[in-house]
Amino acid sequence: MPVNAVGMGGGLPAAVPPPGRETPSFAETLRQAVEKLNETQHKADRTLAQFLTGEIQDVHQVVLAMEEARLAMQLAVQVRNRIVEAYQELSRMQI
Repeated sequence: MPVNAVGMGGGLPAAVPPPGRETPSFAETLRQAVEKLNETQHKADRTLAQFLTGEIQDVHQVVLAMEEARLAMQLAVQVRNRIVEAYQELSRMQI
């Protein structure tokens, strides 16, 4: 049985943009990431509300949506912590 390589589909954007396409700014990339995080949180809230009102019966859907939202929030907090650490390191440097 052949084993296929695992791709990077749907994950992080490529490090080098294709020719003729400009790289988004850090602020734009951050804004998009926060919007995606917000949408993940809203999706979890909607799924829970649908479960509580009886619109969906599958507990598995609810658990998956809530876990996805939790992991996305954890990732955002860790990225924020790294940014703060980098800022503090830069502020300690002497010029």
